[in-house]
Amino acid sequence: MRDFDIQILSLHCAIIKEDNGTTIDPMAVSNILKAFQVGYDKRVRPRYGKEPVQVGVTMYVLSISDISEKFMDYTFDMYFRQFWQDDRLTFDKSVGMDKLIVGADYVKQLWVPDTFFVNEKVASFHQATQENQFLRISNLGNILRSMRLTVKATCPMDLTLFPMDSQLCTLEIESYGYTMADLVYDWNDGKASVQVSPTVELPEFFVVGYRQRRVLEVLSSGNYSRLCADILFTRSMGYYIIQVYVPSSLIVAMSWVSFYLDRASAPARVGLGVTTVLTMVTLMGSVNRSLPKISYMKALDIYLAVCFFMVFGALLEYACVSYTGKRIKLHQAQFEDFKKKVEAMKEEYNRQHDSQIQIDLVDEDDEDECEGADWQLHSEYCPRKVTTTEPKMEDKTYTPMPPGSRKHSMALSTYLPLSTPAQSTPGGQPSPLILEGLAPPTTLFGFRASDIERWARLIFPIIFLTFHLMYWSVLFSMSAVYFEGIIPLGSA
Repeated sequence: MRDFDIQILSLHCAIIKEDNGTTIDPMAVSNILKAFQVGYDKRVRPRYGKEPVQVGVTMYVLSISDISEKFMDYTFDMYFRQFWQDDRLTFDKSVGMDKLIVGADYVKQLWVPDTFFVNEKVASFHQATQENQFLRISNLGNILRSMRLTVKATCPMDLTLFPMDSQLCTLEIESYGYTMADLVYDWNDGKASVQVSPTVELPEFFVVGYRQRRVLEVLSSGNYSRLCADILFTRSMGYYIIQVYVPSSLIVAMSWVSFYLDRASAPARVGLGVTTVLTMVTLMGSVNRSLPKISYMKALDIYLAVCFFMVFGALLEYACVSYTGKRIKLHQAQFEDFKKKVEAMKEEYNRQHDSQIQIDLVDEDDEDECEGADWQLHSEYCPRKVTTTEPKMEDKTYTPMPPGSRKHSMALSTYLPLSTPAQSTPGGQPSPLILEGLAPPTTLFGFRASDIERWARLIFPIIFLTFHLMYWSVLFSMSAVYFEGIIPLGSA
């Protein structure tokens, strides 16, 4: 006979037969119930002023409908049963029955424990098709009250290991007004007092097991007896692997495609880099939209942050490649410009060098004509005055030759700019190429643009794979949390 299916809505019904077939007079039942109310005060607990009332509790979880990380709560349906003894409700077993099963309306005429759920947000009774509760009274005054409830209770969660976390949600049961001097709660059936239906399933969690505890709650108004029923949930990783981990990894791998594109294809590489960055930002926002705004990093946040920095690093890599190539081309252009200026200086130097040679030859031929003559009288006719006039060169430092000098090496040092060291052959002739052996620059700080690309193709995958190994090994080791006293689901 199922307890919650037995409802007696009227005591003036037909004759009732118990399981053993004994016929019971309905008038006798009515008389017993009326006798209970003689001198009975439902405002006073049983054995008032004596030992506290022992209230036994059992609960059977039918279903768990929702676990919300955003609001930190969970919702479940259960059969909630309370057992206690009231000596004022005893009756003589000689009438042919040892217990009474009465309707829910009769509960309003009896004293019942003022039980409440400490961490409850919302609780509701079920009333389809009638109020889902019943009352049993034995001939010794033992009372069983059973009801079906839907409770939404708070469940503080630690999301550090999200989405490989385990959450322990608790339902706390306590008397609102009676301290331990008047009422004490206990689990009625020992370790079997809390049970969870083996058919309970959740789309995002696995129900690992449950446990039960008794605690003493010390408040300013007194000491209260409290019962705690814990249910352990472990999150299922399937959704997050399919919707978060795999897409983010593919986005990172897609950003590496830019390493193989032509460096001159700036629109393609920049477009690919910006697209991957924006996709990662959108993915991170969609994942955290359904989660509370917590102040610490979750395991998933770390993974997404690394993926974001990987795709952002791929975008910066192209910026470095572009900058390096641009600076190398600028240095090459500066080198070519400098080379042209040096060639022009060489041509000017050679021209002036040839002119100096001619001056020296003229000095040798006309030296005798100037000897013995009065310099002041014949200065306007002397060829030396005309040919040894100091040459004027733009942007060159010039040192005039002393009169009578006939050496070519002196002429070389005279017209060579001080900023450029003179290079000459063993015979005293100037070197034909001042920049001989030098090549245009092809690197910046020792790196070519192609070197950066080549290293990026190797370093980026190695870093990402190394991070994967470290991330999953640490996450698996930290997620192996043990809770003492947990009874595995289905083992009871």
